[in-house]
Amino acid sequence: MSDMWTGRKVRLRGVEPEDWEGFRDLARDTVDVRNTGLIDPPRSEESFRAWTAERAGRPPGGEAFRLVVEGLADGAFAGSVTVGEFDARAGRFRTGIEITRENRRRGYAAEATELLLTYMFAEQRCNKCEVEIYAFNDASLALYRTLGFVEEGRLRLHEFFAGDYHDVVLMGITASEYWTTRRPPSVR
Repeated sequence: MSDMWTGRKVRLRGVEPEDWEGFRDLARDTVDVRNTGLIDPPRSEESFRAWTAERAGRPPGGEAFRLVVEGLADGAFAGSVTVGEFDARAGRFRTGIEITRENRRRGYAAEATELLLTYMFAEQRCNKCEVEIYAFNDASLALYRTLGFVEEGRLRLHEFFAGDYHDVVLMGITASEYWTTRRPPSVR
């Protein structure tokens, strides 16, 4: 690993204006949009350009931010990872990830999430990360379990989309749980 934002398969980087097509393609994948529960009417390409340009102009970090997941093999847009609902006093934050269809099952989501968790636990002094996952999203549930997250609860029939109500599974991992299977970054 050459820096804390680069793994063996992916690199996390800031959003650039030219990433608009990648974000558009993520939004158009309606099967996967249903896994996030965010089904919106179709958007214009110009709205994606404007949205991406605005995010590219934001200063790095802060209480909520989004990073692009880029494949190291080809340097292409492979998805995005987010931090949100950051509570510095409690040392808690939420995360989420989206990977493009053609880049799934390559380990990109796991590695990108680990890079982000390492940053948040080692550099931002956070103590806990939480995620919310729709109960039917088996791939995401398996991903987070593999990373060491544990189920902390379930919100029954909590979200409505695709004509029905769905359960939301709450999962979390603490910094100490995370570091039991990983080596913290070193200055050496």
